[in-house]
Amino acid sequence: MKPKVIAIANQKGGVGKSTSVYNIGAGLALNGKRVLLVDVDPQGDLTKMLGQRKPHEMPVTLANCMNNVVAGDTGRDHPEILHHKEGFDYVPGNRCLSAVEVSLVNVMSRETVLKRYIDSVKKDYDYVLLDCRPSLGMLVINALSASDYVLIPVQADYLAAEDMTELLGTVAQVKRQINPQLKVGGIFLTMTNDTNFRKDIVQAVRQNFGQHFPVFQTVIPSTVRLAEISTADKSIFKHDPHGKAAKAYADLVKEVQGIGEKQRGKPFDIGR
Repeated sequence: MKPKVIAIANQKGGVGKSTSVYNIGAGLALNGKRVLLVDVDPQGDLTKMLGQRKPHEMPVTLANCMNNVVAGDTGRDHPEILHHKEGFDYVPGNRCLSAVEVSLVNVMSRETVLKRYIDSVKKDYDYVLLDCRPSLGMLVINALSASDYVLIPVQADYLAAEDMTELLGTVAQVKRQINPQLKVGGIFLTMTNDTNFRKDIVQAVRQNFGQHFPVFQTVIPSTVRLAEISTADKSIFKHDPHGKAAKAYADLVKEVQGIGEKQRGKPFDIGR
């Protein structure tokens, strides 16, 4: 199959981006897919979840790769790509990415530096998932420029849902000016519980955005087990395989695999 490059983005922090990237990646690997996770966040949260407790001390990370691209070298060897025990590969990120983001201001074709790196490695994978930092800065623009689709996790909170409008505007701008192939692959709700307040928000997101963008049916619950995986060195499928969060992420993985293949009969576009 042709590789699918998917950015997971939301400029609001604390919505479960890194947790979702980890679990979606692990779930795709469980389904026999070749998967690469890329940590595009200077905080390195995904890298820490994957067992690298001190990402800022790692000698080779995504920052090195992007600097090499700027210097005109994508390389043939890729020491930055590490293998995870749950069957997928990953590229770590750390605070050196902040320096890269600042330096991109003076770089020719600065919006496509990450794309040039991803294009050099994606042939070996079915899915490449990009974990974006909580902002709408140049690193996120690079991730959107490199991607075929963007997934948007939204916390079940009214303000979080309202903030999504700004992100969708950025996605539309990237599509118009840089990456005409970019589409919203899906919006999915995280950190939900069974209160009527949360149910109202889930319904509101589906009503407000569902006419124009795919809103996944799967809703990710807020559970203690899910919160624990940030320090457990395990995905939810290993940490609590029979729990409701693992069931939810397994369902979400199925919906992610359907992106581009069965989007309810019509393409979901972001404007031209």
